[in-house]
Order: sequence, then C-alpha cells, then structure tokens
Amino acid sequence: MSTQEYEKYVRDRITQLRSNKGISEYKMSYDLGHSRSYINNISSGKSLPPLTELFVICNYFDITPAEFFDGTIPNPGLIQKAVEGLRELNDKDLLLILSCINRLQKI
Repeated sequence: MSTQEYEKYVRDRITQLRSNKGISEYKMSYDLGHSRSYINNISSGKSLPPLTELFVICNYFDITPAEFFDGTIPNPGLIQKAVEGLRELNDKDLLLILSCINRLQKI
C-alpha cells in the first residue's frame, strides 16, 4: 500500500467507526477535546492525527490499534463487547450461542 492509500484508510476507518457508533464529527471532536472541525479535517483529508492521537481515537472507540487497522471487522467495538459477554457464560450457554451463530451464518 502507498502512503496515500494508508492515509485514505485512516480517514475512511475513522468515518466508518464513527458512523457505526452514531456519533457526529462535531461530537467526536468535542469528546476528544478538540475544536469542532477536528474530525471533519481528518475525514476530508485536510489533516491526519498523529500516532499518539490515533491511540486516543482507538480508546474512544474501545478498540485496539490492531482492530483499527483490521478492515475485515466493520464494528470491532461490538465484537469486543460480545466476546467480553461470552467469557462470563458456562459451556452449555456457549454451545447454545455457537449453534445460533452457525444457524445465522447459513441464512
């Protein structure tokens, strides 16, 4: 991938994650402690977040940097919450959930 492709990926991924969470650019900018145009400037290609700020953005979405760069997972925050919930289940319930997943995958 070229540098331009990585930059586009970062912009598009932030937009995707923000949209999945149902948050406006303004709200996300405000939540991160920046001016109202901060996320808009990133999304429009006017700027990119520095690495430390990208880590803050990952924390904002409750994901790891690895999950941020894994484009095969459209909503990693939801997957992470599901996994956390699965950890608390007993084997019988896990098998039930697994059978539901298998059934849904066939549809």
